[in-house]
Amino acid sequence: MLYLIGLGLNKDDISVRALEIISKCKKIYLETYTTKLPYTVKELEKIIKKKVIEADRELVENKSKELISEAKTSNVALLIYGDPLAATTHLALINDARKMKIKIEIIHNASIFNAIADIGLQLYKFGKTTSLPRWQPNFKPTSFYSIIKENLSIGAHTLILVDIGLSVKEALAQLVEVDADDIFKDRIVVIASQLSTKDQKIIKGKLSELKNKIVKEPFSIIIPSQLHFTEAEAIKAY
Repeated sequence: MLYLIGLGLNKDDISVRALEIISKCKKIYLETYTTKLPYTVKELEKIIKKKVIEADRELVENKSKELISEAKTSNVALLIYGDPLAATTHLALINDARKMKIKIEIIHNASIFNAIADIGLQLYKFGKTTSLPRWQPNFKPTSFYSIIKENLSIGAHTLILVDIGLSVKEALAQLVEVDADDIFKDRIVVIASQLSTKDQKIIKGKLSELKNKIVKEPFSIIIPSQLHFTEAEAIKAY
């Protein structure tokens, strides 16, 4: 059996059901490439009382059949920060397992998609979620900008998932560089860091005001659109 287990957002979020399953698994993998954990691997191992094998993108995506094959004869768990299906990359793993006739069980947990409500914006008013990738010298994708504009045009907020290793200063600089239509010129944006942990931090301001703030990973950027008066009141508190 292959288990995809959501860890939630805090080190103590793992469910009783998940711990029961982990205790019966021969191998425990930890997906490490979609986001940076707000705690150490050793802290996680202390909670689950088992050693974990860190799984990079190469193993989970390109060599997924090797990982899945292990579940033919024993119980294998893949631990994923947040919820197992919050990142689309894991859908391919599930599809491959089904093709190989491997049984799968998914253990859901909290993720950024519901914890983002902590900032005071109504969840049903969010539009498409987008990702902000770390730019390379010869590769600077800008599709996130089109999604932000599309959401703003219909009065929807935008949740931007920031690439692992990208600092606040770098992330905001990329937003400024693509802003040909000046949508960020006077706009207040929100940065939410390490939601649902003791170090949770939510700050708001213009891009120029936020670029030098110290913010821990993982963090997301939220572009608010039209605000209901209750949302405006909540945002004002930060």
